[in-house]
Amino acid sequence: MDAARIGIVGAGLSGLACAGVLAGAGAGVTIFERARGAGGRMSTRRTPHGPFDHGAQYFTAREPAFREAVLGWREAGVIAPWEGRIERVGEGEGPEASPGERFVGVPGMSALLRHLASGLTVRFETTIAAIERGPEGLWLRGGDGVAHGPFDRAVVAVPGPQAVPLLQASPAIAGRVATARLAPCWTLLAEFPSRLDTPLDGVFFVGADVVWAARDSSKPGRPAGERWIVHGHWGWSAEHEDDAPAAVGEALLRAFFGALKLAPSAPTFLATHLWRHALPVAPLEVDHVYDPAVGLGACGDWCGCPRVEGAWLNGVALGRRMLAG
Repeated sequence: MDAARIGIVGAGLSGLACAGVLAGAGAGVTIFERARGAGGRMSTRRTPHGPFDHGAQYFTAREPAFREAVLGWREAGVIAPWEGRIERVGEGEGPEASPGERFVGVPGMSALLRHLASGLTVRFETTIAAIERGPEGLWLRGGDGVAHGPFDRAVVAVPGPQAVPLLQASPAIAGRVATARLAPCWTLLAEFPSRLDTPLDGVFFVGADVVWAARDSSKPGRPAGERWIVHGHWGWSAEHEDDAPAAVGEALLRAFFGALKLAPSAPTFLATHLWRHALPVAPLEVDHVYDPAVGLGACGDWCGCPRVEGAWLNGVALGRRMLAG
């Protein structure tokens, strides 16, 4: 694929994994990302009160290919094991079993994405609104009307609902991707003036409006402080999707303290973020979709395995499928 021109929409883990496979085979890859940096839902939010991993909290490694990649990332110093105390609160309360070590990016989750993006051509702050097929190939048209290309092939590596409008050049795969369902997640970012009275660093909640909380500052490579991330349950988040952020923040804070049975503590910093397409509650049963006649494919954690590991595996699978012709 030495002369192939590939355009990729999305600089999250799946898009970067796909790009790495294609660029490694000699393709000319250009990635378009609407944000200011790589990461997607593995982003790290920088604030005057310290960094917050407000999306994906950690990842595990099960498949041999992913474990091999993880070994390389550890050697590069961009990830490290998180040895925090993590338990389940609610029904079945107790230590939370995990298939092996939990890993996080260092000094933030986005460090891994920056590592994967290094050496690749990435155009940040560039929104792609449509992919159009012409006699010279595929054109990626920006939200400002500027057409980028032509490309021989294109990859859409964004959440399924956002991918569908970009896949209209192939109605078959657009229709298939439209069946994937992703739920929203309201996220709370909070800093407290002193350590909260709990020995836990991560909590899975059962039967509460919140589903997860993490002492973000307990992860390796983070600055000192008492910073927490709280994720609302997807059902609660869907019910309150259009609520005012300030009201959501207050509600999540109350639910967090109530579920942990802690006396409330006034935060020194409080913010919220809505991930509208966070949790693949009905993912596709394949690891990617691809239309070789059009040269258009899509991948993400909403395909096959809905985890960080799945996002990487799906991107690699699509890259290899494109190399096969």
